[in-house]
Amino acid sequence: MKKTIIISLLVVAMVASMAIVFAGCDFDGEDEFTIGAVYITSQNEDTGYTYAHHSGIKKAMETLGLKDSQLIIEDNIPDTDMDATRTAIDNLVGKGCDMIIGISYGYMDAMEEAAEKYPDVIFTHATGYKSNDTNFNNYFGRIYQARYLAGIAAGLKAKEINNNKIGYVAAFTTATAETASGINAFAMGAQSVYPEAEVYAKSLGTWGDIDLERKTADALLDLGCGVISQHCDSAQPQIAAQDRGAFGCGYNSDMTKDAPKAHLTATVWHWDVYYTTAIKEAMSGKENFMEKVGKVYYKGLADGLVGVSALSDNCADGTQEAIDAVKELIINGEWDVFSGVKLSIASDGTITKTDAALKTNAGVVIVEAGGASVDDSVITGTMNYLVEGVKEVS
Repeated sequence: MKKTIIISLLVVAMVASMAIVFAGCDFDGEDEFTIGAVYITSQNEDTGYTYAHHSGIKKAMETLGLKDSQLIIEDNIPDTDMDATRTAIDNLVGKGCDMIIGISYGYMDAMEEAAEKYPDVIFTHATGYKSNDTNFNNYFGRIYQARYLAGIAAGLKAKEINNNKIGYVAAFTTATAETASGINAFAMGAQSVYPEAEVYAKSLGTWGDIDLERKTADALLDLGCGVISQHCDSAQPQIAAQDRGAFGCGYNSDMTKDAPKAHLTATVWHWDVYYTTAIKEAMSGKENFMEKVGKVYYKGLADGLVGVSALSDNCADGTQEAIDAVKELIINGEWDVFSGVKLSIASDGTITKTDAALKTNAGVVIVEAGGASVDDSVITGTMNYLVEGVKEVS
């Protein structure tokens, strides 16, 4: 009888102990930090814009020891559809997301609304300019610095094939500062190694449209461009270049696998740099997130947020040396792109600095010779002009 009582008491004690252990381990996962993400295309893309963000989020989660189940995605959400964006955000909040990431410019207004509607959720938005003081920030970077480096690769290749016409498939041209600054920096990079280089920029009027991206690239190739660059989501401009015997510089991810005979390098984001910081601080609460990450996150080459992909064998001799030399100047704070100091890069990577005014393609002086770089607010918000050597194609 006593033995039976003792065994029963032991069983009860073990069950109670197991319950405590399971509770301490959050066995049901209800209290886990959960991340929501709104993507403009499929999470299963293997190149381009959404792919770059998704890869960055996944890498950050791995670094922080988070599980795949802690990420919930709403993908293929057009950033031109406000209702679809609102619904996607509501769905993520309804599934218990503590932090919601919106990767496309057009999500900005819906996220601003949602931040007010759901004050306990952290909202972080890429490429925009809106934020608040409590739970909503925006993040971007000095991608123009990497555009300049890609321009060097394009310029050297254009010089090698003796064709000064370089095409640029642009989401927009002067309609947004993001695209204008990218076109300008790329053109200046190309001209630093090939002064005769001319960049022909043609607007898509949208951030991403696979069919239109191909047609626009073909139109630029029809103009005689021997190198194609891009500010759009897919690898179609690179594929078009390969099909036509030309060369190209991609965007967002290394596109060599898409066009191995054409691709030179790509302007790329290392989004994990931001996402690791943002997720880590968000896990400590929205007050900590806003204090540590800030209303506006804006970094560049020096912080590893932007760069260019590994150069392919299609690049001209001396490309790596030239890119490395300019990259060092930027990282060390000795020079930046939109200043009144022009770079001329020799074939061995030697750089000559010359005081020269920064002018628009209409001859308007933006920065006097020797002057400091234009303000960040211009690069991100009000740059609505194209520089010398850039021609806009209708």
